[in-house]
Amino acid sequence: LREKFFDPASVLPEMGPFKALYVARATDASIREGGAQHGGTVTALVEFALKNGFMDAAVLGGEDEKGNPAGVLATSAEEVRKASGSKFKIPPTLATLNKALAADEYKKIGVVATPCKAKAVYKMKSKPLPEKDNNADNIGLVIGLFCGWGLEWDGLTELSAKSAEGEKVSHSDILPSKYHSMEFTTESGTKSVDLDEVLPLVREVCKTCDDMTCEFSDLSVGGARTGDGWDVDKGWNQVIIRSEKGAELFKAALEAGVIETRETPEGALDKIKVASANKKA
Repeated sequence: LREKFFDPASVLPEMGPFKALYVARATDASIREGGAQHGGTVTALVEFALKNGFMDAAVLGGEDEKGNPAGVLATSAEEVRKASGSKFKIPPTLATLNKALAADEYKKIGVVATPCKAKAVYKMKSKPLPEKDNNADNIGLVIGLFCGWGLEWDGLTELSAKSAEGEKVSHSDILPSKYHSMEFTTESGTKSVDLDEVLPLVREVCKTCDDMTCEFSDLSVGGARTGDGWDVDKGWNQVIIRSEKGAELFKAALEAGVIETRETPEGALDKIKVASANKKA
């Protein structure tokens, strides 16, 4: 798959295809403050891609009316924003993608996916059975999400409900390792849970995953780690550019003022390499 879709010379053994690393965020404060994860870079990029012809639809992870994980086929900024933020429940986005491909209505379907799903998307793009490719050529840009692990649906639902004390959870996040905690945000504030209560909910298959940074994607996005402290970092993302298509989208969004960047800290790439290599180990 790497040989088919990426420049072999760009592949780093620790973290896959690599062209550039940025620290970025959405310039629109309503994106950053409206439920998006960290700097809201993914939300801003998908909105921009839909508006400017990079995608004609986007497959995202969302939730249904009961709070269960669900796939979303978004064609508007409103739908993108409704699905923003990390779910930690591994929603069935590939089912949504398969239905969209079968319908053959959209010809440039973007996909936002965790590493396991993104790898599956690239297998689909490679068309190992051309006579049964399910319109795989309609798959467009893939935006990857950094991922340490996903959590069991029911267990996380119970944990968040207990922590929120009956309030609706609008946002959740895993803090940097030194805090050893997960946070649930409600109308009345933020509730913190010790990570020891969370780790038993990690899905078994995630324990053997070797891809932290979503190596099979046009660009991949995670929470920033700048060394300036969590109060700063939680408002930014780090972005790895992996392909020419990813570079083109990022550059266009930057020039349009949809996203902004700050100086990438010295040693940031080395930190990602170490973390990614540890995941593989």
